Amino acid sequence: MAAPAVISGATLNGQIIAESDAIEVGAGYKYFPASATRLDLLRKVPKTQADLACPHSVQFYDVVIDGVRYERAAWSYEAPQPSLKHVGGRFGFWHEVEVA
Repeated sequence: MAAPAVISGATLNGQIIAESDAIEVGAGYKYFPASATRLDLLRKVPKTQADLACPHSVQFYDVVIDGVRYERAAWSYEAPQPSLKHVGGRFGFWHEVEVA
């Protein structure tokens, strides 16, 4: 008998931002598929010098809920190196976002 799928979620102020049973873990963070992420809540932000220096080509996003902007609370690796290739194109969350 197969074990039931474990669903992980990312929430902020009670709003579900992402939810999936197809989570990948990398560098201590859970990464959600784009198809399981509320892309309508994410706003791409300009890259900083530190972002440009990232070997994985990181892109940060603000999360916007009810007009409140949570700066750089989400990110995605556009061209990850081999160690994080499995999380490329997925979304990670931190700061105020609760990931369980």
